[in-house]
Amino acid sequence: MLQVDAADAQRILLQAGSRSRRHNADSDASDSNDKGGGDLLSTGLHEYQANPLIQALKHFVQKTLMPIFLMATTPTLVILLWFCAVHCDNSFTKLGAIFSEKSFIGGLAFVWSHVHSPSPAIVAILVSYSAFALCLMRLVPGNTVYGPLTPKGNRPQYTDNGFSCFLITIAAFLVVTVVCKTYFSVSPTIVYDRFDEVLLVLNIFSMLFCLLLYVKGLLAPSTSDSGSSGNVIFDYYWGTELYPRLLGFDVKVFTNCRFGMTVWPLLVCVFALKSYELHGPVDSMLVSALLQMIYFAKFFWWEAGYMCTIDIMVDRAGYYICWGCLVFIPGLYASVSLSLVNHPVHLGLPLSVLIVTLGVLAIYVNYDADRQKLYVRNAQGECLVWGRKPVILRARYMLDSGETRESILLASGWWGLARHFHYVAEIALTFCWSVPALFSGGLLPYTYCLWLVLLLTHRSYRDDEKCGKKYGQFWVQYRQLVPSKIIPYIF
Repeated sequence: MLQVDAADAQRILLQAGSRSRRHNADSDASDSNDKGGGDLLSTGLHEYQANPLIQALKHFVQKTLMPIFLMATTPTLVILLWFCAVHCDNSFTKLGAIFSEKSFIGGLAFVWSHVHSPSPAIVAILVSYSAFALCLMRLVPGNTVYGPLTPKGNRPQYTDNGFSCFLITIAAFLVVTVVCKTYFSVSPTIVYDRFDEVLLVLNIFSMLFCLLLYVKGLLAPSTSDSGSSGNVIFDYYWGTELYPRLLGFDVKVFTNCRFGMTVWPLLVCVFALKSYELHGPVDSMLVSALLQMIYFAKFFWWEAGYMCTIDIMVDRAGYYICWGCLVFIPGLYASVSLSLVNHPVHLGLPLSVLIVTLGVLAIYVNYDADRQKLYVRNAQGECLVWGRKPVILRARYMLDSGETRESILLASGWWGLARHFHYVAEIALTFCWSVPALFSGGLLPYTYCLWLVLLLTHRSYRDDEKCGKKYGQFWVQYRQLVPSKIIPYIF
């Protein structure tokens, strides 16, 4: 095992002549940090003191204006995606023409006029599924796993039953489908037929649910990782608790995994069934649905690892994460399958096999990268990565209590190519399950792929900022060992 401390990292970097200029600049930063004493482990680099007026303006934009803008526009965004798929033939050009003809406000009013009031059937379906998912969370057994230690010294505990819950849910959907279609002449595709109602119910519920979480975090927080920023708007948007629990249920496990990431595959099944009812077997829908279902199986198999990602570790349970999982995932992430319902594309066997093969390869790379990191950390670096001893950096950091801890940062294997090379595989996979639509039905099928590029690029910057504050000079050294963010030698 090759262990790299600060001095070792510098020696390695000096031997890599092509990086010498970057090394010298960051070494100066590291030397200046050494004079900061205890600040090194807790905050890393000293912050540049900008003009107070500029700082205040930036703070107002980030903490007030941007949250207001996002909360005011995102509920309408998912409705626009649905309207584009169902009423505009997947064409953003046709959608834009409506706004051009009727004005911006008139166009919004026209789109919303097509959204129906929630029917009892849709409300019953959503309530029944939520109750079913909560029962599975409580009753399905699984190993006890733990999330990362928080700055306040709390360590969340989970039951690792995600894969079992996923299989039970899909099996239950198949049984319900057969029973309803055989004995009651009712199809689950009612969810597609009334998807506008689904989105409306989810929008209303999520806003009320986020209000409940906001109040709970102030009055009865579940852990010490909670509190107010002093800004009501930002607190509602970002959340007041990191790991809230309600009636013994972990809120993030429900919103992120048992609802968002489980309703998504259910919608894929519903939309595929609707396509079959309308057109019979269509290979483009089959290829897209197959790749998505394999991805979901991988996600839930690795769910314990997901609970250690930035979504869980950093994002509090507010509008940003909860609305996103309850509404944005069903509304945007499932839009690929939604768009294919009215646009059957016949790919042929050779192209179908090629797309599936490339998609499965992308899933493997994405999974193996996550597995590789956990494997090295669990083995404390005493293992082989791609047949060689891994290059690791033992990075120390400090909790809010003053206690010093250590993490292993991997700079070998997939993690030696770029700090987030697994994002490349995830974007490639998303493209693979979008491209069966080809370009015969507008750009809507590629909306999620484009969104994912923006999301993961933004997340790479957030992760750099978070790790820079957490690890200080050790993160500077790690960035020198692995200089690329996502794409090796490019970005």
